[in-house]
Amino acid sequence: MKRCLDVLGAIVGLSLTALVFLPIALAIYLDNPGPIFYRQMRCGWRGQPFYIWKFRSMVVNAEQLKHTVINQAEGHIFKNARDPRITRVGRLLRRTSLDELPQFWNVLRGDMSLVGTRPPTVDEVKCYNSRHWQRLEVKPGMTGEWQVNGRSSVLKFEQIVDMDLRYLHRWSIAYDIQLILKTIQIVLRQKGAC
Repeated sequence: MKRCLDVLGAIVGLSLTALVFLPIALAIYLDNPGPIFYRQMRCGWRGQPFYIWKFRSMVVNAEQLKHTVINQAEGHIFKNARDPRITRVGRLLRRTSLDELPQFWNVLRGDMSLVGTRPPTVDEVKCYNSRHWQRLEVKPGMTGEWQVNGRSSVLKFEQIVDMDLRYLHRWSIAYDIQLILKTIQIVLRQKGAC
């Protein structure tokens, strides 16, 4: 049932993505010429690697500039509320969560679920202990406990892990639907995004 919900949601999401693709692509390219999409290796169910897709919201050479930005987060995550690598269009895309629309492709492929845990980077997973690994017992999601309970305002890695493990223990189809509906409300209010 969860997979059926994912496929249905991915089809609807990709249809919406197709409608807004051209204006988003033009805005990204005119603001900072380069690739429209950004892909990054992430770890999915039980640590299986996959490429996550997003609309590019940072300058082209963002990875090479990462060392110049101060990490404001605590633990195995990297966050900076005023990250100078984010483009003007990128800020709008992040604030409205439009940058995440291509992840519906990841959901359709089965790499991700509509609802799950936060998809970690490979470098992050290398530092995991046994408690952290529990988060990988479900597929990562486009949304989940972390996204509806703070998003970018949560700056402590262990707090994100707590939320992910809470999802793991509370999971049901009804709870997934509840989190999806709550996500839609939060995205429309642009709450917690940066």
